[in-house]
Amino acid sequence: MALLNITSPHTHGANRTGRLMRLVVYATFPGIAALTHFFGIGVIINVLLASLCCVAFEALVMKLRNRPIMFYLRDCSALVTGVLIGVSLPPYCPWWLVVSASFIAIVLAKQLYGGMGFNPFNPAMVAYVLLLISFPLQMTQWATPVTMLGDGQTLPSLVAALDKVFLGTQIDGYSSATVLDIMKQNTGLTLDDLYQQQPVFSEGRWAGAGWEWVNIAFLIGGLYLLYKKAFTWHAPLSMLLALALMAALFYDSGSSNSGGSPIYHLLSGATMLGAFFIVTDPVSSAVSTRGRIIYGALIGVLVYVIRTWGTSYPDGVGFAVLLLNFAAPFIDYYTTPRTYGHKKPRRATDSNKQDGGH
Repeated sequence: MALLNITSPHTHGANRTGRLMRLVVYATFPGIAALTHFFGIGVIINVLLASLCCVAFEALVMKLRNRPIMFYLRDCSALVTGVLIGVSLPPYCPWWLVVSASFIAIVLAKQLYGGMGFNPFNPAMVAYVLLLISFPLQMTQWATPVTMLGDGQTLPSLVAALDKVFLGTQIDGYSSATVLDIMKQNTGLTLDDLYQQQPVFSEGRWAGAGWEWVNIAFLIGGLYLLYKKAFTWHAPLSMLLALALMAALFYDSGSSNSGGSPIYHLLSGATMLGAFFIVTDPVSSAVSTRGRIIYGALIGVLVYVIRTWGTSYPDGVGFAVLLLNFAAPFIDYYTTPRTYGHKKPRRATDSNKQDGGH
């Protein structure tokens, strides 16, 4: 579930939740198109299957709770969650992985807390992180970018992709390590040597074959949402600036111990997806403007720390988001803005009579 800056109870018409959620789905299209171009039809299968499962689980829970099903499905929050899960999971992953992620996101991370607006953690990231911890092999088998396929190789056809997803048929030569995996495992090569020797880097311009364009595509979608005022700029921009600043501070001109340049971190992994489609979730993030800046910046710092100095997981977006979801109420407590009729900002637990209030 993601993303919207829904702050006023007086907003009607064009700003309905369902309309904004559909806007978010439309904004993912450039990223989905880029993922599909570089990694194949498995991306579309993931997105369609996850979206269908998320909507089905949402409807099932509403039925069990004796709630009007279509009323809750029309807000399209389950659809957004499904799309985010679909683009987060590796293409051609087993069908049961997608179904499990959808169940975790909708039933455990969302509806168990009371539904949309009550979940303390981003549902899509809860599902992603739990599956990454539980099934590390399946969750790290990313497809090889099309630009790196050998002579005579093409991306899997629809039939081959369906066989792989639903029957487990192996497709030789279609999985490889991501740029983040290679960078984390590097121990003896300078960055110049690594970029020359590893095809995933040499086939790219800034941050590895395929991934840099995928991030640019999600950036385009995010800028579209900013243009449409679906959310404010504070959290995504502070996250990206903090990540770039950390990379610049610890960049040592490319030794074997280097964590990578700022442009590498900005255009690799799930950076832009996280900045514009995950961090901007209004339910699980900080509320005030100052709080969103702090919230986004701390996520950027944690992403760099996990990517560079973590021991197990190459990309830290999911873990960083969940940790800051947990800290968001604490951030809100100290960044509550001054309300009308009060002389100074009040904490969430302050008395209403303080500073002359009645």
